[in-house]
Amino acid sequence: MRLIRDHKNIRPEDFGCVATIGNFDGVHLGHQDLINRLNLLSEKFDLPTTVILFEPQPAEFFLKDDLPNRLTRVREKIRLLDFYGVSRVLVLKFNEHLAAYSASEFVEDILLKKLGIKALVVGDDFRFGKKREGDYKLLLSFSERKNFVLERAAPFLVEGERVSSTLIRNHLERGSISNAEKILGHTYFIEGRVSRGHQRGREWGFPTANINLDRFRTPLKGILAAKVSGLGNKKLNAVAYIGNRPVIEDPRFVLEVHLFDFEDDCYNKYIRVEFVERIRDDINFTTFDEMAEQVKKDCVVAKGILNDG
Repeated sequence: MRLIRDHKNIRPEDFGCVATIGNFDGVHLGHQDLINRLNLLSEKFDLPTTVILFEPQPAEFFLKDDLPNRLTRVREKIRLLDFYGVSRVLVLKFNEHLAAYSASEFVEDILLKKLGIKALVVGDDFRFGKKREGDYKLLLSFSERKNFVLERAAPFLVEGERVSSTLIRNHLERGSISNAEKILGHTYFIEGRVSRGHQRGREWGFPTANINLDRFRTPLKGILAAKVSGLGNKKLNAVAYIGNRPVIEDPRFVLEVHLFDFEDDCYNKYIRVEFVERIRDDINFTTFDEMAEQVKKDCVVAKGILNDG
């Protein structure tokens, strides 16, 4: 898969493709349906597929510091899109300049002039351009005048309910990982490079592999049973924590993972943490000893969940 970072890096050989546009947060079953439609058009026209993403996502750009919860970061999206067979991913930097693009300018400059699309697939509620003025009707007029195929996908339903990133966020906020995964179509995971933490877990007998999530805010929080890959040939059982660690007054939002039966140094390793089941919400402990006792109990529960699985 070819990754194109911003429109300035589109090459002449990237001209001519079938494309789709969106946030693709989570790359859920609805997104996978768009990709399947795109793959059929790719076979028809014998052209590569291109998924166009925005980074940051438009809502994040406009809301600034009041960031909405997000399912996946851009690197995780790209890995999933690659897994589902996408040929190219164009990540457009969403800034003041791009936000000022009219819908017509976006179609003319990005889709037609730079990418040379022969077909475009969009979701049923797709809006784009300055003040979200672009819609299916505008795209249809362009497709008729500029001679490209336009497809609008109907809402993708699971058990009669419309699949959306918002629905998945709601399931994860409630800790219902299994329901989220039904409409994701894959496990829910977070990836990242292991960084050095405060080393407090080691002092308490629970060393952790820490991933600093920076500005990323996943809707899933608390203590979770998890499986970790990237540290050998098989997945390792673990108990994970997502939050901002109120007991040590650290404002950073982190993912901490305590691996069972693993003592090697994993600093700077790139790992994937797949979440299996939430055990409990965060607790505001008054002492470290109280927290250590609770973590012991959490480990027992996590091992029971993972061994049963």
